[in-house]
Amino acid sequence: MSDDRYHLTLAVAGRPVAHGWWAVEATARDKLTEWVGEWGQPGAKVTLVDEDTSRVLTEWPEPA
Repeated sequence: MSDDRYHLTLAVAGRPVAHGWWAVEATARDKLTEWVGEWGQPGAKVTLVDEDTSRVLTEWPEPA
């Protein structure tokens, strides 16, 4: 397992403004919740990706 497997991205108005990488998925999901609480606003998007599989694990807000 790599130290940077779970990649969290915060974008506002389509522009990335913050990134974070974690080795443990649960930690990355906790950070996602924290970022949504701090930065959740119209135009913001938070995405969690498993870099080992290139799979999007979750997005906020959820895609329509």
